Amino acid sequence: MSADQKDPRLAMLVESIVRLSRGELSSRIEPSSARDEVDAVITGVNLLAEELEQVYEQFEKRVESRTAMLRQAHLDMMKMAMSDALTGLANRVALMDGIEEALNQAAAEDTEPPALLLLDLDSFKNVNDRFGHDAGDRVLREVATRLLGVVRESDLVARLGGDEFAILLPGATLEIAMQVARRALDALGEQIHLDSLYIHSRASIGVRLGTLGQTPDELLLDADTAMYAAKREGRNIIKVFEPVMLYSRQLRSQMATELRDAISSDQLVLHYQPVVELATNRILGVEVLVRWQHPLRGLIPPDTFIPLAEEIGVIHDLDRWVMSASLRQLAAWRKDLPLDDDFQLRVNLSAVELKQLDLVDHIRGLLRELDVPAHSLVVEITETAIVTRGEVEMYSLLSLKQLGVGIEIDDFGTGYSSISYLRELPVSMVKVDRSLLVELNTRTGQLDFVAAILQLIRAAGLEAVFEGIETREQADQLRAMGCASGQGYYFSRPMPADEATALLATTRHLRVDEGAEGPERAPSF
Repeated sequence: MSADQKDPRLAMLVESIVRLSRGELSSRIEPSSARDEVDAVITGVNLLAEELEQVYEQFEKRVESRTAMLRQAHLDMMKMAMSDALTGLANRVALMDGIEEALNQAAAEDTEPPALLLLDLDSFKNVNDRFGHDAGDRVLREVATRLLGVVRESDLVARLGGDEFAILLPGATLEIAMQVARRALDALGEQIHLDSLYIHSRASIGVRLGTLGQTPDELLLDADTAMYAAKREGRNIIKVFEPVMLYSRQLRSQMATELRDAISSDQLVLHYQPVVELATNRILGVEVLVRWQHPLRGLIPPDTFIPLAEEIGVIHDLDRWVMSASLRQLAAWRKDLPLDDDFQLRVNLSAVELKQLDLVDHIRGLLRELDVPAHSLVVEITETAIVTRGEVEMYSLLSLKQLGVGIEIDDFGTGYSSISYLRELPVSMVKVDRSLLVELNTRTGQLDFVAAILQLIRAAGLEAVFEGIETREQADQLRAMGCASGQGYYFSRPMPADEATALLATTRHLRVDEGAEGPERAPSF
């Protein structure tokens, strides 16, 4: 080939190099039969292209592998973000997404709207307090398993936090929702066996059937409202949402705000009900009963606002106010009236207050400030407040006893009612609940039953006080059994401080020859 003639292989070589630079790694040039220097360069370029292609293929594989890993990590993170770490159920975020999807699907396809069940375990806090949080977590996992066993494949079970669960039923009728709710109650009603422990995990359930145009937040609020109505009505029951429930909840929310202000604005008042010696009708002391003098609603009984105070976390402030105000009243009576040396003020303490580390110091300080002897004060504790026998509660009771304060178990006969555990506690008195007297003369064997309870209490070295005495016959029967003291409408209704002061100033013995019976019953607190 002459020098002035161009070798076509050179053009092919340049074109191949350009294609390689553009990423066309499959580009190859067929060498000629000349096997000269140009063919050598062509072979080198081909080899380079093969190496680049292999490198690129390996790079692509690594990129695909890394992309798959990142995609899986993202999916895992999304799954974690949408699920409850303890139970593996859907969480609140996933539930809200599920509700929105079910509502949108029902609207788009003109099908049945979803139903939402909200479940709250009854008295779950007692499980944590009595058996520990590890046992509580195991109970929650078992509850999750049982709920998964009562739903359809299309349904969504979620844990919203704490001991609250939800079941979303897409395209469900009220009948289907109630069937699932009843199956859930049955499943949770069976004992949970944890090692040597047998635990009940009953629940209160609120049911809300969705409506077109409703938002997920509105559906959840309505189901939650129905669930709280179930808890207030007695627990371990099912309540279907009704609009009036929402009004009741709004009213309750308003009362909660007002109650916080009432404690600090002198809207609370104390009433006092005499406790008498049955043999002589001598006034042994008074039980303190708190009322709420609402500026618009009038006098509100404690059964209405005490549970609310516990729910919103102001029961501690309420207890402190009652203790301080009642002890100041006792100090005034001791200064101005001829009270007997054994006259005692009986004040209720909540389970929350009993757990306060400064409770004993607070009471000791009040007694010292007001110059009131410790034996003039009796604190009344419900059975459920001390059944767990927590360290703080036991410390408070032992310290109060050492201080000289009397300790009385209130509402005996409505809770655990075990004489054996009462003997292990630093208590001196037991107040027998009024419910045991209601059928004293109408139910066969009730009189003997009450007498047996009295003997058991006395055998344990404790003093029995019967509340709810409403007739002379009941008072005479208790007196004949050997009961030492009691209280009730037969002797006196709870009365404001001025009336109690007038009574204590004029007599130490109640005159009840004609009785003081009334149709109403005394409030429980």
